[in-house]
Amino acid sequence: MLTTQYVPGAPNWLDIGVPDIDAAVAFYGGVFGWTFQSAGPDAGGYGFFQLDGKTVAGAGPLTEEGAGAAWTVHFHSPDVDALAKSVEQAGGTVRFGPCDVFTAGRLAGFTDPTGAEFAVWQPRDVPGLEAIGVSNALSWTELYTTDAAAAKEFYRTVFAWETADNEMGGNMVYTVASPAGTVPDSNTGHAGLMQLPPENRAAGSTSQWHPYFAVEDCDATVSAATERGATVVIAPADAEGIGRLAMLVDPFGAPFALITPSPRQG
Repeated sequence: MLTTQYVPGAPNWLDIGVPDIDAAVAFYGGVFGWTFQSAGPDAGGYGFFQLDGKTVAGAGPLTEEGAGAAWTVHFHSPDVDALAKSVEQAGGTVRFGPCDVFTAGRLAGFTDPTGAEFAVWQPRDVPGLEAIGVSNALSWTELYTTDAAAAKEFYRTVFAWETADNEMGGNMVYTVASPAGTVPDSNTGHAGLMQLPPENRAAGSTSQWHPYFAVEDCDATVSAATERGATVVIAPADAEGIGRLAMLVDPFGAPFALITPSPRQG
């Protein structure tokens, strides 16, 4: 469960790099009702998606050569510089930074040993997203990876995550991760890790973090997204005890997922 009570290792920021900011604003505004606020003339086109006046994500133009549109999950760290060293020692690589973002915080981007990109945010003036775990906002993060065992070991080493493996049938295992010192479950978990099936790898799938956005009606949101140019990767389907899920790729090539959570019992 994601909340704005950010602790080390938990997701605390999310943003998307796209080739056309105006088109992204139109798409995500139409799907989730988000508005866009520029971060100012010195921000290089970067700005904030907002919902009811609260920031739910960031967005900016692509800055890395050869990069394609993608959502990037950021995790909280009290010391980005020390974490960068831990990433390299654990077999990951530093893509950029660490660097200061004005007085908002300190940022760095990394790639894990299986090829999945992620980032780390060290808060200063900006603790993180202002709305999370509510409808039309980030509610879960998930890593599809080419090597689940290596990924689990890496993130446990770097962030001291607690993990719990759950059998899903068909020899599939879903690993739930939570911050250090917690018991990974539906209340404390903030991420899932899952091995890419052989057929997906054969089709060219690579390791990648995906954001899940909570919505009131998964099917209706899928329709709204496809009407605006998104492609359905996984059609809406029920997951017992979890909710109704779907995965899409936006018109720019960035994957994201939707969930209408099951009502909580008790």
